[in-house]
Amino acid sequence: MEIILHLGAHRTATTSFQHYMRANATKLATPGGMGFWGPDITRDGILTGVIPVPGGESAMRQMDRARGRIALRLAQARKVGLHRILVSDENMIGAARRNLRQGQLYDAAGERMARFAHAFDGRISRAVLSIRGQDAWWSSALAYGVARGHRLPKPDDLDRLVTVNRHWREVIRDIACALPGVDLVVLPHEIHGSRPEERLRHMTGLDETPRRAARVWLNHAPDLAALRRAVAARGGDAGLLPEGEGRWQPFDAYQKQALQEAYADDLFWLTAGADGLARLIEETGPNEAGTHPPDGHTTRGQDNGIEERRLA
Repeated sequence: MEIILHLGAHRTATTSFQHYMRANATKLATPGGMGFWGPDITRDGILTGVIPVPGGESAMRQMDRARGRIALRLAQARKVGLHRILVSDENMIGAARRNLRQGQLYDAAGERMARFAHAFDGRISRAVLSIRGQDAWWSSALAYGVARGHRLPKPDDLDRLVTVNRHWREVIRDIACALPGVDLVVLPHEIHGSRPEERLRHMTGLDETPRRAARVWLNHAPDLAALRRAVAARGGDAGLLPEGEGRWQPFDAYQKQALQEAYADDLFWLTAGADGLARLIEETGPNEAGTHPPDGHTTRGQDNGIEERRLA
């Protein structure tokens, strides 16, 4: 049984991809032999204990019980003719709210992935990480956080997000270290976020992928109007949010530029080979990290609610 992990780090695109997979589950299962575990499965108890939770049982006992549940579910999948399972849950590498608390991207990604590797008993063949420009990623995470009760960030909070020395490169290194021998694929959101059928093709190698529900876009980040209502409803000062409508951009021009440059550095590192750790998939097709920039170019160029708590 082959296991593919989809580590979507962008909530809207990941939720939309999961909707696409559920809409096409029957077609992918028969005769293709692919099963799909989305949050309706991953957060319904099967993975409980992979990341230990407070309680009476030891972390080892929790892991043993999780391994048993996973093995049983995989055995059931084999009986109905499935030979590949795609597991998609953005919280496998960590919850966005933890990133906000820690002020950095997925600081425990390596430890968590090592635990999932053990839980799936070495069956993971590929892990697919979706990344997004840090300015847009943090803006989206902050919008979701504020809508759910997180305080509005102060200038110092935003400065710390800009100056922290942890970006996608560090996250990818941690995941690769935790999953030795696993094919690690990186999909930039800016290219693949709205194309779930192409994401699935790159994840699985399928020549043809279904298109049903391929353009459904779910779980948008709350806009300024929604954030004002949320802040006012809990007695906060909605006037601290900027005027206008549309998407909230908490960073000033200098902060935004610094975050964009950090993302450009990450993409250049991936394009230049990622130290052999990962493959970057670009718009024109698979571009395996390990290829090199064109001759003469040695510098980079100059862009779920309650469920979330169940796998944090």
